[in-house]
Amino acid sequence: MPVSWKISLFAPKQIVQDALLAHDDVPDWDYEIVISGREVEESRPQDWVLEAWVPREPDEADKAAIAALFGGDAPDMAVEALPETDWVTESQKGVEPIRAGRFHIRTPDHPVLEEAGVTDFAIPASQAFGTGQHRTTAGCLAMLTEMKKRGVLARNIADIGTGTGLLAFAALDLWPAAKATASDIDAVCAQVVADNAQMNGLTLGAGAGETTMVIADGMDDPLLQSRGPYDLLIANILAGPLIELAQDFAASVSPRGHVLLAGLLTTQEPAVRDAYRRAGFRLSARLVNGDWSILWLRRRFSR
Repeated sequence: MPVSWKISLFAPKQIVQDALLAHDDVPDWDYEIVISGREVEESRPQDWVLEAWVPREPDEADKAAIAALFGGDAPDMAVEALPETDWVTESQKGVEPIRAGRFHIRTPDHPVLEEAGVTDFAIPASQAFGTGQHRTTAGCLAMLTEMKKRGVLARNIADIGTGTGLLAFAALDLWPAAKATASDIDAVCAQVVADNAQMNGLTLGAGAGETTMVIADGMDDPLLQSRGPYDLLIANILAGPLIELAQDFAASVSPRGHVLLAGLLTTQEPAVRDAYRRAGFRLSARLVNGDWSILWLRRRFSR
């Protein structure tokens, strides 16, 4: 008997992207259902599919929840049973290595990239790996590399919405004397980060060169607050939460400290930049990777 099922809904790119954004705003989403969006074929960049992996035969409530992401006009659903397998790993099949900045990021089934000056991280497919928005991850890795080249000094780093811990690990590779705090709202990420640290020979802890993992909603955690202020705060999440957290991030970043923001579409960039301008940040650099903006901002010094 199959242990997992897949639901596919085909629609134009913008409609699928809007559904993905709607998914992230559902407060009581069943996180046993993993959602992903992608183009159908490279030659058809405007034709996308939303895929949902369900670890059981989907009932009417499951189907209704997925259809609701499209508002009142959901595309037809294709429902198929999958062979007995690890359904989370199935959702990440085809994930190719990312090469960005000085980093090479791969799943363990890909070989290590043996190249001077390149740091190789193995990050297994997992429930915390995200929804396939690898352009935002690659953009953050490229921007972190650029920040290091431009002389940014980071001694105290926060990675908010860390997922797998990757961006915290990459930041510590660039600034090995720093301490890092990684946080996520999803409790499953604590074990994922621990497993990924062990796989890559990294240390979890509170000291220099180590990462402390915290489960928190935004900045709402005593340990996360007490380890600040941060001189580099990374948040690869979504435009809505980024806007909501602008003032909290400002209170958590030292004067002249840096924030690296990602997870926002280029169409959402003006609203995000406006929120951070009002919170006391100025733009240092921006990078566009596909439809996604990556923003490096610096907190203004106020006397």
